[in-house]
Amino acid sequence: MLQHLREDIRSVFDRDPAARSFWEVLTCYPGIHALILHRLAHWLWGHQLRWLARFTAHFSRWFTGIEIHPGATIGRRFFIDHGMGVVIGETAVIGDDVTLYHGVTLGGTSWNKGKRHPTLGDRVVVGAGAKVLGPITVGEGAKVGSNAVVTRDVPAGATAVGIPARILDAEQREREAQAAKLGFSAYAVGQDQDDPLARAIHGLLDHAAETDRRLALLLEHLQAAGVQVEDVGEKRDHFDPQYLSKIVD
Repeated sequence: MLQHLREDIRSVFDRDPAARSFWEVLTCYPGIHALILHRLAHWLWGHQLRWLARFTAHFSRWFTGIEIHPGATIGRRFFIDHGMGVVIGETAVIGDDVTLYHGVTLGGTSWNKGKRHPTLGDRVVVGAGAKVLGPITVGEGAKVGSNAVVTRDVPAGATAVGIPARILDAEQREREAQAAKLGFSAYAVGQDQDDPLARAIHGLLDHAAETDRRLALLLEHLQAAGVQVEDVGEKRDHFDPQYLSKIVD
C-alpha cells in the first residue's frame, strides 16, 4: 500500500504543475486522500467487511467530496485533479495512469445486478463534468472531453466530445500527436477539438452564406445586362449566418 501511495504521489507531479512538494500533495490534495481511503475500503470490501467498507467510503465522501464505491476496482497511479463531485460506481473498473477531473461521473444506467458501470483502459483522461454511463469500455489512451455524455464504447486512442458524445474524425490524429509533444492535455480537449455536430452545422451555415452571396452577384450581373428580374419570392427575415453560428456555439 505504501508503494502504491508513493507512485500515486509521484504521478501528481507529472500531471499537475501546481504541485510543489511531497508534503503538500500528501496533506492538501483531496484526490490522494480519497484514493488512500478507497484502498482501505476496497480491502475491507474484499474481506466481506461490507458495512465497515461502506462507512469508510461514506467518510471519504464527507471528507473529500469524492464518492467512490468500495467495490470499484482502481489501478495504479490514478489521479483525481480537484476532485469535488466525482462519483465512481460499484462495478467500475479503472486501469493504470488514468486521470479524472472534477464533476466526473462513472455511473450505471440499470438497476440490475452485475456489471453496470464503465471500464476505463490505461492512460484514459476524462475531462471536467463528463458523464460516462453504463457497462461500456473506454479504450486505452482515449480522452473524454469536458461535459461530454458517453453512453457507447470509445475506441482506444480516440477522443469523444459532445452530448451525446461523438468520436472526433481521423483528421484530428495528427493534431493530437502534435499536442502530445507540447505536454499533458489537462482537460482532455484542445482548442481545435469542436463538437463534430457543431462543425457540421457551421459548415452548412457557411455554405448557405456563400450561396446567398453568389446568387446576389448573379442578380447584379443580370440587371447590368438589362434583364429584368422580378422578386416573386415570399419576403423572409434576413439570413444572418454569424448570428446563427453564435447560437450553435
